[in-house]
Amino acid sequence: MKTRAAKAVVQALVDEGVRHVFGIPGTHNIELYDALATTDRCEPVLVTSEVAGAFIAEGYSRSSDSVGVINVVPGAGVTYSLSGIAEAWMDNTPMVVLASGIRTDTSAAYQLHAIDQLAVLGPVTKAVFRIERADDLYPVIRRAFQIARRGAPGPVAVEIPAQFFMDRQELGEYRFEKDPEIGGEPDPGLVERAAAMLGEADHPALYLGNGAAGAADLLVPLAEQLGAPVTTSFSGKGVFPESHPLWAWSGFGRQAPSFVRQIMERCDCLLAIGCRFGEVTTGGYGIEPPEALIHVDIEPEVFNRNFAAELSVAGDARRFVEALGNLIEGSRPWVSLAEEIARGHAQVAARWQRHASDTRVNPYALFEALQQHCGPDAVFTTDSGNGTFLAVEHLRLDSPGRFLAPTDFSCMGYSVPAAIGACFANPGRDVVALPGDGAFLMTGLELITAATYRAAPLVCVLADGTLSQIAQFQKMMVNRETASVLPGYDLEGFARTTGCRYFRIIRDSELDSILPAALDLTRRGIPALVEVAIDYSQKTYFTKGVVKTVFSRLSWGDRVANVARAVGRRIF
Repeated sequence: MKTRAAKAVVQALVDEGVRHVFGIPGTHNIELYDALATTDRCEPVLVTSEVAGAFIAEGYSRSSDSVGVINVVPGAGVTYSLSGIAEAWMDNTPMVVLASGIRTDTSAAYQLHAIDQLAVLGPVTKAVFRIERADDLYPVIRRAFQIARRGAPGPVAVEIPAQFFMDRQELGEYRFEKDPEIGGEPDPGLVERAAAMLGEADHPALYLGNGAAGAADLLVPLAEQLGAPVTTSFSGKGVFPESHPLWAWSGFGRQAPSFVRQIMERCDCLLAIGCRFGEVTTGGYGIEPPEALIHVDIEPEVFNRNFAAELSVAGDARRFVEALGNLIEGSRPWVSLAEEIARGHAQVAARWQRHASDTRVNPYALFEALQQHCGPDAVFTTDSGNGTFLAVEHLRLDSPGRFLAPTDFSCMGYSVPAAIGACFANPGRDVVALPGDGAFLMTGLELITAATYRAAPLVCVLADGTLSQIAQFQKMMVNRETASVLPGYDLEGFARTTGCRYFRIIRDSELDSILPAALDLTRRGIPALVEVAIDYSQKTYFTKGVVKTVFSRLSWGDRVANVARAVGRRIF
């Protein structure tokens, strides 16, 4: 019996537990949207653009155990969504891309939206599939979800040529057999060697990425047994509870405060779990791990790419930590180390508190107030630039999946749609977006979606009238700001247009009255837009560290020339 193949797609989504599909309908997938309208278990969410839709799906995945799904039309829908797909690819976020395709049952040329989509999607996905037979629809989509979750997570794309939606198809029984889970078990001999290296070290330390999240509940006992300070990558923020006395910082090296540098300079054996030592999180590769580096990751291809490891262990983080814990005997004292870390954090707080202003909002005060007034499980999303670095340095998170930042691909415009995705995935939890005023211009219109579906984040626009991170780099390196000053725009009018409520904070004393009022609205399904007159006069440790790292790599001649240019512009 012939039927609509779209039913097979919807059944696959329902069987995978998909609750929301984000996208915009088009001529090629009308039947799919019609089929989605027949179920109350999977809701199609209309977004304003596929650019934001992909970020919504990415934020949906990163803040939950679900897999975000973006549903796009051929050609422009695919290319618009590429930034969010690439962000998921670079940050190991599971996602499934349902990409409609042109008809493949005809030789007609110059079809609407005709491009080689598999060639476009291939470099930024774990796998791409093109449906060849109607009976393949159900099992291929189910397999796409399995691949997206398996090993190092990432996006998977399925192209569904238009004829499978437009024409009725002969469909058999929906069948799918999961591939058996293979791999992930670390080599016992390598685990024993790692235990021996850590046991012989005088000052072991941990460096944890988001790949260690699956072992989160085992990491505190491990750190306490080893008496080891703990640092994390940006995406690993919260994997180790940051209220714990052994948590030192997000990152180390030049982009960290002096107390972290001093502690990590003593490190003679570093255990790095679930990380890739990417450019951003290492401050432009400005870290110096010890020779005794143990690198553990589910992806063997990440080993020795940026820093040589004495021991590389391929395997699942949880299985590794479980096996390692069985081999470590006794525990080391760590009270004095915890006291050193506590003094360092107090010095950092005091440094920021000294720079209070009557006309701008101190970042330290903003983040303190957010954490005071938000729920203990609040999710925070940031954007490329200063918002990420400020949040990394000021937020203190005690569980994974609560800090969503566009780290390795570093897309501007990420935070607002990612926050909306987190709201869809986590009803009842506070979600806070922290875009700069430049990043907000890129995807802020998506707040219409937030208001329509009552997926309501608190959006704190960090406003200073510039592309602040680039402007800071320009000022520090060449003493000139070129094309980084923004035109003025009316955020209050923008809020009114998108169905949000508007607030403005220009000094620290307003935080404790305005933030609770804004959060009260979001908890009732009304998005709140807060314009924060942020004070960027005090640079983050990250910004200063990256500039030092970049400058140190220049030849002496280039260093002198750059300094002379900057000084000359300041004088003349």
